[in-house]
Amino acid sequence: MKKIMIFDSMLRDGAQAEGISFSVNDKLKIVKALDDLGIDYIEAGNPGSNPKDLEFFERAKDIELKHSRLVAFGSTRRPDISAADDSNVQSLLKAATLTVAIFGKCWDFHVTEIIRTTPQQNLEMISDTVSYLKQHGKEVVFDAEHFFDGYSANPDYAMHCLKAAADAGADNLALCDTRGGCFPKDVYEIVSKVRETFGDKIGIHAHNDGGMGVANSIMAVEAGANSVQGTFIGYGERCGNANLSTIIPNLQVKLGYSCIPDDMLQFLTSTARHIAEIANVILLDKMPYVGKSAFSHKGGMHIDGVAKSAVSFEHIDPALVGNERKLLTSEVAGRMAIVSHIQKVDASLAKTSPETERIIRRVKELEHQGYQFEGAEGSLLLVIRKELGLYKPFFELINFKIIGEQPYRENMSASALIKIMVEGKPEITAAEGQGPVNALDKALRKALEVFYPSVADMRLIDFKVRVMDSASATASIVRVLIESSDGPDSWSTVGVSHDILEASWIALVDSIEYKLTKDMGQKL
Repeated sequence: MKKIMIFDSMLRDGAQAEGISFSVNDKLKIVKALDDLGIDYIEAGNPGSNPKDLEFFERAKDIELKHSRLVAFGSTRRPDISAADDSNVQSLLKAATLTVAIFGKCWDFHVTEIIRTTPQQNLEMISDTVSYLKQHGKEVVFDAEHFFDGYSANPDYAMHCLKAAADAGADNLALCDTRGGCFPKDVYEIVSKVRETFGDKIGIHAHNDGGMGVANSIMAVEAGANSVQGTFIGYGERCGNANLSTIIPNLQVKLGYSCIPDDMLQFLTSTARHIAEIANVILLDKMPYVGKSAFSHKGGMHIDGVAKSAVSFEHIDPALVGNERKLLTSEVAGRMAIVSHIQKVDASLAKTSPETERIIRRVKELEHQGYQFEGAEGSLLLVIRKELGLYKPFFELINFKIIGEQPYRENMSASALIKIMVEGKPEITAAEGQGPVNALDKALRKALEVFYPSVADMRLIDFKVRVMDSASATASIVRVLIESSDGPDSWSTVGVSHDILEASWIALVDSIEYKLTKDMGQKL
């Protein structure tokens, strides 16, 4: 089984994505997650570019990694100055990582028009920088920036750039599709030609501007590359980098390469969700392998087929990557979708059981009222428990009061006062929030934490409101869908009412009850 080195650039290239800003603590948490998963290299930032990365590398000196190597990233030296006198190159040494990644121009257009130097000077910049870092005992990855565009325009010069790095001692030549516009066939052909000259110390660094970052990375490996650069869950500038959470299982499960330890594949999905939480970005449901919809089935024929034989509609066993099959409840899903959820609570119940018939009737009644359980499995499982007589509420609402504030004060536009009862014990508390639902959520959880400390681990990560009857305007029935997470797990709940606060309350209570039921070890 051939080993493919996995090089994650989440903390450098991923940090350049729109809407993402990692703190130093965020970076340290992501390093731990990637190291636990078994990623070989973690490119952690450019110590010469900003104080945050400087602080990270200083704090990272105390980290003990089990598997990964941290990588400091920078550019070749500037024109007309030696590597020894270049402050950015010196910052790479101060980062004290065993491995450094250096990018250099490989497209003559960029050399003459962007950095405005001569082709020969550019070759000297590459050679001098790599040689200098090797003299200081560093493992050097040369990121051949714009290599594929440069090769297409002037193959001889692009290859001279690689030779300059290789002759200076570069340990790996990462061929970069910096603009992200290459096609898999072209990548395969070019990597094959490069391998004829430079052997197997070749890597691929693909961007996703043409939607082919993953395909280009896999074709590069098939052509002989021995390392893949990308970002976990695909974050990156513009349309993102090649998605490692897709590439790893494609290479390891489908093609027989070794990317991470076999026993760590099962943590692929939980790691993706954990990193998305840290980045404060919702993990796309439709992301291959790790998304919530990756193994979801809605059509009745699909559900029936999967129930008879999973391979009929699933390309791998979801458990291999730590994900799970979901049979969605909807008007096109058929009876088996609901039965599959019922059997999560009571495996003895069959398609024709009286209890099953009763639950299906109840679900249909709720759907007629405006509920939709396709995206609210948490609420559906609680409905099933109620119909089976297994439900016992964890608390009772006595009353709550919402107070709106105008103008806004310190970003808080509402406050909530709430009184609940838990096993005969009352608890009254209040909280401020950014809107009435946020205030109510914070007040409720603050009260419940007195009795159930684990509630502090959960938070709302998404909140959607759907107007069911636009003709009724503000008197319309609304459906509120809430997605919650406690880190390793996430779930969705739904509430329906003419009153948006009541609909929000119903979904919020279901969310907390789902969490507490799960924590008590009861079947869901």
